[in-house]
Amino acid sequence: MDDDLPRRALSRSVRLASLPAGLAGRTALGLGKRLGGRSAEAVAAEMQARTAEQLFAVLGQLKGGAMKVGQAMSIFEAALPEDVAGPYRAVLTRLQDSAPPLPAATVHAVLRRELGSDWRSSFVAFDDTPVAAASIGQVHRATWSDGRDVAVKVQYPGAAEALVSDITQVSRVARLAGGWLPGLELGPVLAELRERLVEELDYTVEAASQRAFADAFRGDAEIAVPEVLVGTEKVIVSEWLEGEPLSAVVDHGTQEQRDLASRRYLEFLLLGPSEVGLLHADPHPGNFRLTPDGRFGVLDFGAVKRLPDGMPPAVGRLLGVALSDDPDGVVAGLREEGFVKASIDLDGRQLLDYVDPFLRPVHSETFTFDRSWLRELFGHINDPRTPGWAVGLRLNLPREYVLIHRVWLGGLGVLCQLGGTVPCIEVLEDHLPGFAD
Repeated sequence: MDDDLPRRALSRSVRLASLPAGLAGRTALGLGKRLGGRSAEAVAAEMQARTAEQLFAVLGQLKGGAMKVGQAMSIFEAALPEDVAGPYRAVLTRLQDSAPPLPAATVHAVLRRELGSDWRSSFVAFDDTPVAAASIGQVHRATWSDGRDVAVKVQYPGAAEALVSDITQVSRVARLAGGWLPGLELGPVLAELRERLVEELDYTVEAASQRAFADAFRGDAEIAVPEVLVGTEKVIVSEWLEGEPLSAVVDHGTQEQRDLASRRYLEFLLLGPSEVGLLHADPHPGNFRLTPDGRFGVLDFGAVKRLPDGMPPAVGRLLGVALSDDPDGVVAGLREEGFVKASIDLDGRQLLDYVDPFLRPVHSETFTFDRSWLRELFGHINDPRTPGWAVGLRLNLPREYVLIHRVWLGGLGVLCQLGGTVPCIEVLEDHLPGFAD
């Protein structure tokens, strides 16, 4: 069907390939315009705008894993220099909670299959225009039969095939790159990501996770999680949650909003494992909002990491050992947790020098996350001229830490977009096991 996602691997590969091809074409066009007398600045601005729009169009239409890549890019635009990130920021932000929507007839067909032929009887009203459209589904606003405002999340037809196709292609590329990372066991990492991403396709699993969070935070003064009314394999109906999305706070929030959102965001990532036994593993700003009553609202529970015993105590303990400037203790602890393979030699002092910029938020009572710090981090780990660069190539990522790593890396990107000031030591002492010790 034309209304379904582009699912065939060849079709999706061709569209993804259009991104660099399109850039090459625009580069040639730009050169022609410059030869024709237009200024380099004007041509560059036009090329950046066109490239940004093509990026949104291709990743948005492909949805699936390709759009998830776009959402990840949207978080880390904060690490790019301003003159590079500026033209792309608005377009990438749109990928956080919007993309080209499906036709109403396609949406109705999914609802008919999942809720029955009389699905409309469950609703007083249903808006065919989606309020949000993301990687594997889109959200419609509706009124439930009892009068409650609800959000109806509908999975795209073909999402499963598209996601598996994208994961397969990304895995092939990653395996080629794995040879450059002697310390990394890539197979378990890819297996964990694949299993968790495929799990997102079953909305009954997502509904169960959301119910667990809703049960834990029901009546909480600081965290708001909407109640689930219906959960099937392809549709979730839950209470509507009003609020200002974090993407809007990033764009035009007051400093007070930025500080509050940043603290609540960090606290929630730690509270999930301790209060629910689940880590919310999709950290992009479209999944969070500040509600009118001042709470931190949380949406989209498709990606979670099961941590029935809470966050591994080694996380807080190793952070404390690093802060105490114990090189041998850090290396020994990382080996014990599987971050350093037995065959890899690692100098403890070089390791501490490598991680030191990441520890800056806990070097003082409060820390202001900002784009300049994130740019410094990315430069630090990606510049072969820095002494610690080779250290990163020698580190492993154990399978049980894959989603934890994804969340914290993505979380840093979001915090730096928000630009809030956070009492990080206080938050970690209160909510991260092992850190206070």
